[in-house]
Amino acid sequence: MLAANLKPIELLFPLTLNLNCFVIVDLPAHTKVMLPALSPTMELGTIVSWEKQEGDELGEGDLLAQIETDKATMEFETPEEGFLAKIILPAGSKDVPIGKLLCIIVENKEDVDSFKDFVAEEDAASVVEKPSEAEMPPAPPTETLPPPPPTQTPPPPPPVAAVSPPTPSPTVASGGRVFASPFAKKMAQDKGIDLASLQGSGPGGRVIAQDVSVAMPAVAAATPTPVFAPGAEFMDIPLTNVRKVIAKRLLESKQTIPHYYLSVDIRMDDLLEVRKQLNEDSSGAYKLSVNDFVLKACALACKKVPEANSFWMTDFIRQHHNVDISVAVSAESGLITPIVFNADKKGLQEISSDINTLAVKARENKLQPHEFQGGTITVSNLGMFGVKNFSAIINPPQACILAVGKAEKQVLVDENSEKGYTTGTVMSVNLSCDHRVVDGAVGAQWLAAFKTYLEKPMTMLL
Repeated sequence: MLAANLKPIELLFPLTLNLNCFVIVDLPAHTKVMLPALSPTMELGTIVSWEKQEGDELGEGDLLAQIETDKATMEFETPEEGFLAKIILPAGSKDVPIGKLLCIIVENKEDVDSFKDFVAEEDAASVVEKPSEAEMPPAPPTETLPPPPPTQTPPPPPPVAAVSPPTPSPTVASGGRVFASPFAKKMAQDKGIDLASLQGSGPGGRVIAQDVSVAMPAVAAATPTPVFAPGAEFMDIPLTNVRKVIAKRLLESKQTIPHYYLSVDIRMDDLLEVRKQLNEDSSGAYKLSVNDFVLKACALACKKVPEANSFWMTDFIRQHHNVDISVAVSAESGLITPIVFNADKKGLQEISSDINTLAVKARENKLQPHEFQGGTITVSNLGMFGVKNFSAIINPPQACILAVGKAEKQVLVDENSEKGYTTGTVMSVNLSCDHRVVDGAVGAQWLAAFKTYLEKPMTMLL
């Protein structure tokens, strides 16, 4: 009799699916390759291209991928020998944080197929899960309402304007935590959506992936995709990592560094004559530019007035003995400053060769980190674009940047001439100084030395 009343156990306790439980499959020995910091200031990277395909053999020093950092596109070599089993992030993936899983490498080729369906842990955790009882918001208590009063005919109410019903607020736990599924949280984080602003449609007001998807079109307008809006005369241009860093650093520089500016006009006739003679005597072996002389004079002026060749280090000032000049170069991705190291110890021909090589590499995004990090002073020359003068923004932690304008013919006062005037070629320069490091008188001394070297180019040989 007792046995006849027994029910199958699954009817007493219905089976529930717990999506938090995953079947753990033993995988062969493998190496997880994370995105490294390819430059000291790098926070995010972009996967430009994969140079190897899944299943390819990897040898020591093989080029694995091209990764765009905050400064340039870098070549990322394989960290381990073996076989590329799985590419986690495809080419074109943008804003990849440091430490993000890029790919899987295995020792044996026969292990490659084991990772065919491999999913990264953070992606596996994005499955929509059913909320646990501890995570569910408490249900409102049920109250027993008294019986309604006898029906009476109320007087007609006065006419009122129609009022829209209030929008229910999202279910928020004590402490300000919004109840949301892991997948919804990840989607909101990737798209920059505030979960607290969403109304959850899941159990107990829980925010689910569908709620985030509905909110995404409103945010999509801010996505940096280059597309012409119908009928509008503008185009949205995506920000490269280089442009983001330029914006961040220059804004920080202008807001936190007490800039002041010193200007001077320099007579260039003697220098242009020396340049002409040197280029004629070179027989085509080299061709010196005015900028080569500017860099040499800048380096020698820093040796004469070393206060300008310094860094602001918050608690102290670091004065450099070597002069490494950062040269501003315009590239498609933005401004970058490759460095002519030990410019005070190099001749004009070597400086010219360094600048030409670095400029080509900068425009092709092939500069290595050591080629654009660590300059002690910066030179920005816009004279070749017809700019007469301008004020440049200091590149921290450097203390000075020299802005160079174009050289042009001018009428000059000449007391020794019968006419009382003469004509000459004059170039305008503007020195931006960090007043925390370089006082006004020191900046003036540096400019005086710089002017002397250019107006009397033979003194550079002393």
